[in-house]
Amino acid sequence: MKNCLNIGLSALLIFGTVNFVRGQGDSETIIIPRHVNTIGGTKPTPVALDGFSGEVAEALKFDLYVQGFSFVSPAQAQYIISGSNAGNIAGKVTDSAKRPIMPPKSYTGASPRTQAHALANDIVQAITGKPGISTQRGTTARIAFKAQPSGGGAGEIYMADLDGKNAQAVTSDHAIVAAPSWVPGRLALCYNSYAIEDSPYIFFHDLKSGDRKIIARYGGSCISPSVSPNGDRVTMVLSKNGRPNVFVADIDGSHLLQLTDSEEDSSPCWSPDGRWICFATKVNERRVLAKVSPGGGEVQKIPTSPQPNPSEPDWSPDGKWIAFTSQSGNYFNVCVMPADGSAAPIVVAAGEDPSWAPNSRTLIFARRDGYAYTLSVLDVFTKQSKDIARISGSDSEPSWAK
Repeated sequence: MKNCLNIGLSALLIFGTVNFVRGQGDSETIIIPRHVNTIGGTKPTPVALDGFSGEVAEALKFDLYVQGFSFVSPAQAQYIISGSNAGNIAGKVTDSAKRPIMPPKSYTGASPRTQAHALANDIVQAITGKPGISTQRGTTARIAFKAQPSGGGAGEIYMADLDGKNAQAVTSDHAIVAAPSWVPGRLALCYNSYAIEDSPYIFFHDLKSGDRKIIARYGGSCISPSVSPNGDRVTMVLSKNGRPNVFVADIDGSHLLQLTDSEEDSSPCWSPDGRWICFATKVNERRVLAKVSPGGGEVQKIPTSPQPNPSEPDWSPDGKWIAFTSQSGNYFNVCVMPADGSAAPIVVAAGEDPSWAPNSRTLIFARRDGYAYTLSVLDVFTKQSKDIARISGSDSEPSWAK
C-alpha cells in the first residue's frame, strides 16, 4: 500500500567557509584535557558564549548543554566561543589563555538555526575530539516520536530537529500510532498504526518519497518494530502463535523467524554490531532483560539488579551501554548500565522510553508531566537535561535518527 505524503523532507546541505588563523611565532603545544566519562559523575565543561543572540544563541545553548557543557562568564570559562549572527553565522573557539582551539568558520546556505546547529557540531568536535550530534549527513539531526493532541488515544507520528523545532507530521492516519524506529542511514521509519481495520500493523515509510507499505500484518499483537544497524532487517513483537514473542524478518517483512517462546516479550532493540537483539521478557511473572541472536538460539538474561521491572531497552551506538526503563509502582526511571554487565545500572533521570543519540552519551526520553508526556534530552554523564519544544498535548516514544 502507498501513502503519498508530501512532507517536504529534502535535506539541507550546509557549506562552511573555514579561515585558518595562526599566531606568528607561536610554537606552543595546545593540550585539550580529556575527561573520563562517569555516569552522572562528570563535571560539565564550562564555556562562555559571546556575540550570539536570538534563536542562534538559543540553539547553541541547547545543543551544547545536552552534550556536557555549562555556560559561565568569560572569566570562569575553560573555552570562549565567540562570533556573530549578524547576517551569516561565524564563530571560533579559544581557550582561557586565548589560544585557538577552533579557527574562525562561517556558515551559509541554510536557516540561521540550521547554521547554529552546524556550528555547535564543529565546536564539540574541536573541544572534545569527538563528533557532535547537532547535524547528521549534512542536515540537522532528527528525532521521531508519537504526538497525541488530546493526551491519549489517536495521534500521529512526527519528526523534528533534536530540540523539537521544525516539527513535521509523518502520518495523517487519525488513529492510534506507536513506536517509530528509524532505518539507519536513511530518511525512513518503521512504526505501528491502526489506520487499517483497527489493527496494529507495522509499516515501512519512506519519508523522502512519501510511500509506505505494510511489512507485518498478523492477528493479535503486531508491535514494537526495531530496524537492524545495516537497515536490512527488522525485529518486532508478534502474538500470531498465541503469546507476544520476538520475531525477526527482512525489512520488507519476508523470511519471518520466531526467536523466542517466552511468557511475554516486549520492546526489542539491536546491538550496534547486529549480533544481538535485546528485549524485555517475563520469567515467573517478573520482568527481566534478555538477549538473543537474530539467527535464533539460547536466550541469555541480562542482570539489572537493583533496578526492578526493566523494559524498553536501547543499546548505545558504540556498544558500551544499555539504557532502559525501570518501574517501581507508579514511578518510572531511565537507567544506564554497561552492556557487558560489569557494573550495576544507575538511574539517570525520572522518565521512560530512552533512545540514544549517535554520540552514545546523550539520550532523549519521555518525561511524565501530569497526565501527559514531554520529551527531554539528557547528557548521561553530567545528568544535565532540557525539555524540547512540545508539539501536542502529549509527546512520547522518541527515536533518535542514527
